Amino acid sequence: MSHSPVHGGTPKRFGVMGRLAIEAPAPELLSHWRDQPGMLGVRATFHARHQRAWLADGTADWLWAAAELAGVPLMVFVPGSVPAIGAVAERHPGLKLTIDHLALWGPPGEAAFANLGEVLALARFPNVAVKASALPCYSAQPYPFADVHGYIRQVYDAFGPRRMFWGTDWTRLPCTWREAITLFTDELTWLTPEDKEWIMGRAICDWLDWPALPAG
Repeated sequence: MSHSPVHGGTPKRFGVMGRLAIEAPAPELLSHWRDQPGMLGVRATFHARHQRAWLADGTADWLWAAAELAGVPLMVFVPGSVPAIGAVAERHPGLKLTIDHLALWGPPGEAAFANLGEVLALARFPNVAVKASALPCYSAQPYPFADVHGYIRQVYDAFGPRRMFWGTDWTRLPCTWREAITLFTDELTWLTPEDKEWIMGRAICDWLDWPALPAG
């Protein structure tokens, strides 16, 4: 992941959400996880069939407990398994969880957002946030991707600007980096300047306990 905060589209520093082998429990790794330079947390993906099973069969249980104990934030990609993360959030209220890409999956268009309601329901847990990222990938229209604006508004209304993080999934975007930014900064006219400050960088810094860069 990268963070600017975004000024003119050029990141000014970088941090990472590290990966580990969920199927090979190693809770001791997390006790000093954030001591590694640039390491902000863990990213875990559960979109493949065998990975989805880990959410139900207990394979991933050690990760939730160890991350909560160590104060390590997690970002999780869980298309088709969002309710399982609700159960995790409830069992581990001290664990910060971020839902990657709004848990979207599939081809562009309305069907990709069919389960968005499950994501919105997670807003009741104060330890859950969302990444409003990769959204151009799920639009069936060209820039400014008007068909996803209403979905973004639903996410904003549920989570607010302090638990909603802008992002790209840059390697598969069907648009330019600048368009991924201006989708939020220019096209969502209902966002206030303060909303944009939070969504475009300040909120994720706060969530990950990553001190923001001074202005300028």
